[in-house]
Amino acid sequence: MKLGAAIAEIMKREGIEILTGYPVNHLIEFAAARYIRPVMVRQERIGLHMADAISRVTSGRKIGALCMQHGPGAENAYGGVAQAYGESVPILVVPMGYARRIAHIDPNFNSTIAMKGISKSSEPVFIAAEIGNIMRRAFTRLRNGRGGPVIVEVPTDMWNEEVPEPLDYTPVMATRYGPDPAEIKRAAALLANARHPVIYAGTGVHWAEAWPQLRTLAELLGAPVTTSLGGKSSFPEDHPLSLGSGGLAMPRPVRTFLDRADVVLGIGCSFTETNFGIRMPKGPRYIHATLDPMHLNKDLRAEIGLIGDASLTLDALLEELAGQVQPRDYSATAAEIAAGHEAWMDEWMGKLTAGSAPLNPYRVLWDLQHTVDIKNTIITHDAGSPRDQLSPFWRATEPLSYLGWGKTTQLGYGLGLAMGAELAKPEKLCMNVWGDAAIGFTGMDFETCVRERIPILSVLLNNFSMAIELKVMPVSTEKYRSTDISGDYAAMARAFGGHGERVTEPSEIVPAIRRAIAQTEAGVPALLEFITSKETEVSRHN
Repeated sequence: MKLGAAIAEIMKREGIEILTGYPVNHLIEFAAARYIRPVMVRQERIGLHMADAISRVTSGRKIGALCMQHGPGAENAYGGVAQAYGESVPILVVPMGYARRIAHIDPNFNSTIAMKGISKSSEPVFIAAEIGNIMRRAFTRLRNGRGGPVIVEVPTDMWNEEVPEPLDYTPVMATRYGPDPAEIKRAAALLANARHPVIYAGTGVHWAEAWPQLRTLAELLGAPVTTSLGGKSSFPEDHPLSLGSGGLAMPRPVRTFLDRADVVLGIGCSFTETNFGIRMPKGPRYIHATLDPMHLNKDLRAEIGLIGDASLTLDALLEELAGQVQPRDYSATAAEIAAGHEAWMDEWMGKLTAGSAPLNPYRVLWDLQHTVDIKNTIITHDAGSPRDQLSPFWRATEPLSYLGWGKTTQLGYGLGLAMGAELAKPEKLCMNVWGDAAIGFTGMDFETCVRERIPILSVLLNNFSMAIELKVMPVSTEKYRSTDISGDYAAMARAFGGHGERVTEPSEIVPAIRRAIAQTEAGVPALLEFITSKETEVSRHN
């Protein structure tokens, strides 16, 4: 068996169904021969983002995979690998490498070395017969512990080397580990005696599929729940105890209840300090439940550390609390949350329902939320204004219906996430919301949507400006118009063979959305370009 065929066969046995990439990487042909669908993108970063979403929306049950050519392909993929590492997403990355005799000669790009700091592991193939061991290590790392990309670099002179048959490879196990029982007792006692507990849920709740236990714990303690951007949709945001998600922008009750908290339980989170996350108050006592012990006391001092899978951790806490706490009446807490939300929404309703033209972006997103079938939708934002305008107001009610992110904020990330989500969940309406700056980074891959039959709905907020930068670039804007951007992106979508509409009037927002949804249901990707005002205000309470 050729080495390339062996790698493809191992991927098949591990359940990989889609391989994103860009030629020339010979794995594409070997994978196609084994009925792994190749999806060719216009740039490698989008392929990584698609693989990212495949892993996310399946909670890692299916692993996203990407391959690319050596040299420029691997170099161009670096940012996407870094993004997945920052968001702790397991992706199999198989770059082609330079031939072994020149793999370590300057200036040749060596993925094994260059990507070591942004991957969970990074290993080259030098002996074909070792491929079973190498791939076993790779998939074990992908399926166990904290997520992250894994690199297996294959030198270009090795694809046709022989691997002994029969191929000795069995799919790896996925194991879980749980917290120290003594620490569970301490944490349960602290929560049982807390007067104002708050639960902060992160992405780890999604990976562990611990949504029922999170809800049960919140209701048992009567504790309000907020989430990170990555954890958004892990707790239903129509639940009376939901405060909403917190990034740079957030609903006001998030800040109100966190600042009053005496105990904060962070579950499935890293508490990473970032400009795009919640600023945690210094007053509460913190219980930090995380899969990665390296995250304990990293950016925030925890009194109790619970190391392990979020599902096992919550199960253990619920079992320990069963004998200490009776389900609490949380009606007063729920009423306060509701009143806080109502007062906050009253202040924003003018923007959310604005009848002006150019369109207010808040009005566009408000109408979008009230037009789509939320329960059958997966949505993601992009960096900058779209993230901050969408995340506080979009009420996610189903697990993994919102793909949030923000530790690193590459423009254009959302398009690939929506594309990968659509491939993994074709029964869902998958959408990305982005701005005219983001589309400049990855917009050409809307052509990939058309060519590869990936019928997403792409919502573009176009104000012909880098609006966020207006306050920090006044001189360059006035003298050289440095923040101006131009483009007719609806025309671009039509030119690629998709559905494209430009919307300028408030009365046309909902009809245009309905027409676009009908197109996606017919298998045609759609791009709606809304001409919006230069809105810079966000619901910021940090």
